[in-house]
Parts: sequence; structure tokens; C-alpha cells
Amino acid sequence: MDILTANDTPGHYPPSYYAARATPLPPFPAAQGALHCDVCVVGGGYTGLSAALHLAGRGYDVLLVEAQRVGFGASGRNGGQAGQGQRLDQEELEKILGQEHARALWRLANDAVALVRDLAGRKEVRTTFHPGVIHADHKPRHARHSRAYAEKLATDYGYDKIRFLDRREIRARVASPLYHGGTLDMGAGHLDPLEFALGLARLAKAAGVRIHEGSRVLHIEKGAPARIVTDTARITASHVVLACNGYLGKLEPRVAHHVMPINNYIVATEPLGARQAEIIRDNTAVADSKFVINYFRFSDDHRLLFGGTESYGYRFPRDIAAKVRRPLAQVFPQLADVRLDYAWGGTLGITLNRMPYFTRLSGNMLSLSGYSGHGLALATLAGQIAAEAIAGQAERFDLMASVPTLRFPGGPALRHPLLVLGMIWFSLRDRL
Repeated sequence: MDILTANDTPGHYPPSYYAARATPLPPFPAAQGALHCDVCVVGGGYTGLSAALHLAGRGYDVLLVEAQRVGFGASGRNGGQAGQGQRLDQEELEKILGQEHARALWRLANDAVALVRDLAGRKEVRTTFHPGVIHADHKPRHARHSRAYAEKLATDYGYDKIRFLDRREIRARVASPLYHGGTLDMGAGHLDPLEFALGLARLAKAAGVRIHEGSRVLHIEKGAPARIVTDTARITASHVVLACNGYLGKLEPRVAHHVMPINNYIVATEPLGARQAEIIRDNTAVADSKFVINYFRFSDDHRLLFGGTESYGYRFPRDIAAKVRRPLAQVFPQLADVRLDYAWGGTLGITLNRMPYFTRLSGNMLSLSGYSGHGLALATLAGQIAAEAIAGQAERFDLMASVPTLRFPGGPALRHPLLVLGMIWFSLRDRL
């Protein structure tokens, strides 16, 4: 089964709320014939578009190839939350890597959110960055940890944009009986993810990037220069940036051993009008502490966008709306019967330790992926970091690449069953 077409029609965006309301771009032509460039970027999501934009800004001749449409994958389907920090919290990173390395990763993650905020402010990017993300704790012990963690960030990292919410405060902000506390981070934020991706494409095109959609890469011949083969073109490039994340498929096994695709699902309710303020106060986004995270926020037209549940393997379930309605009703019983106008799924790339996987596949080929559900900001920054590395300024790339990321055990035949067993275990823990 083909991961790029298992659930989607070639050349079309999924039936998401984002796609229904986006300001569309005319299709870019497929790559044809013999082409030459300084850098070929493979993948038209946040990492690829950001890499192309920042490379063009440095004077490189850049060609970007995308198998479907720009923003087709996780970049155009996700929950739209740009959180501070890495996917692992600073306490975990300090234990694994030491305090100095952990501090450097914290600064890098702050750079990521700042970059998203800056790009979202440009006129070509037709979405607004709304500040404020709540981390909601579904167990009392998680709330105790959140209180201590907010204090640690303030004391050890000088971060004063986050504060602890006790049970009373979080229930005043989020009308759910599920949560016992949490944190409010005003340094984080949320936006329309597809409009953000389309805006990056507009910026990249204006900077001189040649964008080709409907151009699936079949093979990459390593060498100096490298040769990238699509179904209709043969591209010669001095450098290659591989930015495929969960939609990599079998293109590069060395990356696939470390990054595995999983699926996640979102629904959009009918417009709730004035009820919005009764559900979530102050237009903040929310993500909770469950292992299979529930995450939600309101759209600009007052729809609740609610994401939750996962699946493994290539195929999405037949009835996504029914699958997501269950956790939605658990979090918001008062919305158990709300009309769901849109339901869609997407595929993201996860790693074993949930940290991004940056690697040099050869002297002139970089791969950046595996954001594990924390990719809106980090994937955008990854593109900027790739541009720096190609220009000979590899400090930030090397910092991310130095984080140890193990291969998934068991190879392709066993890793899905092993992951499913692990997810069942963590799902049971969520209920205890």
C-alpha cells in the first residue's frame, strides 16, 4: 500500500476544515525533463518550504519537489499549536543530555516559536498567530508536576511567560470536568496550519524558488552532484534536503529505521457562536497530559477544532468523526451531540524518544524529520537550520543531530505490532 495515496486523492487536499476555507494557490507544474539546481528540496511541508525560503534568501538556486500539493501532509492538517520547548520537557533532557545541552535545546525551541510568529506576521501568510496554550492535566499527580515545572522554567531558565493553573483556575478557563490543573503558556500560540504552509509557499516563490507539485521522487542517486529521479524529471543538484517526515515511505530506509508514520485525527464542529467563551476562555489552545493527547482550540469562525485518537498502519478508519467524537464527549460532555461538519486524518512521523531526527545521509544530503507531534514550530525552524548547514554554519544542525535517536526495534515487520502493544499499555495507564 502506498502511504501517499492510501487515504487521499492525488493532487487534492484532504476534506478538512482548513482546506475548505483556505485561500488556494494555483497548482504548481510538475517537474519535467532535465533540471539543474544548487539545492533540491524533497517535500513541500513546513521543513521543505522553510528550507527553500531560507536557502533562496542566501542566494541559492533552489528547486522544491512535492509529490502532492504544498502543505498536503501533516503541515496542512495538524492542530495548529506552536508550543514552547522540545517534545521532551527540560527535566527529561537534562537527565539524558546534561544541563548545558538541554539549555541549548531550550533556546533553539524558543527560536522556533519566534520564527513562526515572525513569518505569520508577513502579508503573504494569511493567518494570525494567537498567543496562549494551556497544558491540561488529567490526573492530580500531573498537576503537581506542572506546578513544579513552571517554577523550574522560571527559576532555572528565566522563562516568565508560563504560570501554573490550579483546579479552580483551569476549570474556569476550560469547561471540562476532566482536568485537575495545568499551565498557561503565553509564549506559545496557535494559528491556521494550512494557511501558514501556503503562506510559506508564497514567500518561497517570491524569493525565486522553483516549486513543482505532482512530482514524486522515486530514487535519489547519491554523489556530488546528486541526482533526483521523479516520474517525469531527472534533477541534478549540488545539495539535497530530505523533508518528508511521516510520508517518507520507502524512499530512504536509513531514515525510515528511525522515523515511523502514525495517524491522528481531527474534527471541526458546527459554529458555536457565543458558546465559544463558555467552552474555552480567552481563545487559548489546549493540549492535555494523556499519552494519546487530546488537543483543541477554536477557529476564527467559532468552531471547536478537536484532535485525538491515533492509529497505526497506512489506512484511516472509515468513520473518523465517530472515532474522534468519543474523546470529545469525554472532555466536553455538554458537546456530546454537537454537529461535526468536518473530519479528517493525517500522518505524522514519530521517533522512539519523541525527539526530532536530524542526520547527514552523505556530505551533501541532509534529512530532518520525526517531530513527533511537536512540529509546527520545530519543523519550520528545521528548514532554517538546514539552510544554515548548507551554507557552512552547522552549529544548530549539529546540536539537534547530537541527540541520540535509536532505531525502532524489530525492523519494518515487527515495529508496528510492537508499537501497538506499547500504545495499548500507555492507553491503559491513562485510564488508571
